[in-house]
Amino acid sequence: VKAVMTPNPVTVTEETSIYDAMDAMHKRNFGRLLVTRGHRLVGIVTELDLMRISPSAATTLTVWEQNALLAKMRVKEVMTVDPVTIDPDATVEEAALLMRDLHISGLPVVQNGKIVGIVTERDLFDAFVDLMHAPKPGARITLQVVDRIGVLAEMTRVVSDLGISILAIAAFDDEETETEAKSLIVLKVDTENPGPLVEKLEAAGFRVVHQAFGGTPS
Repeated sequence: VKAVMTPNPVTVTEETSIYDAMDAMHKRNFGRLLVTRGHRLVGIVTELDLMRISPSAATTLTVWEQNALLAKMRVKEVMTVDPVTIDPDATVEEAALLMRDLHISGLPVVQNGKIVGIVTERDLFDAFVDLMHAPKPGARITLQVVDRIGVLAEMTRVVSDLGISILAIAAFDDEETETEAKSLIVLKVDTENPGPLVEKLEAAGFRVVHQAFGGTPS
């Protein structure tokens, strides 16, 4: 997590006004702010939290009355208390699972009781893009394989025999029957001409189900 988090995040206190919290989010294009009491994390407030208490056309209050009420409100009245946190040495997979299972979009990163960062959905998206070397040119080849010992070694040997570098590898569960399980293996390889590699992989018994170059399906 420490490799992808935003370090030293902006914080507010429980007594920060709603207006000031909104202003901080808009100026810095943040979707959430950590709330502290001294050096201790006590809450998190999101843009959605603030939108829920923003003036509405459905209310019978005048604009002046609505603004007067908001001016009196403090972050502590809308924040989520004692938010779930994660350690900087946790993996990005752990962070992603927590966010998915708890339906949250950001996690404060805390070490020994001290706030050291925040990790958000966008950070995880960026990590996935970097992991797959998406911005860099190269061929992306997806193969369906039967799960068995040695299959990855056989596949990578075909690639290396052609003198091609592997930039990234990812695996996803695909199909499972009573007798076998299959996975999808995604290879990002450093070549502008994947044709010969695809031919060699298929000749070796691998089923190529998709190929692309530069993000454009072939």
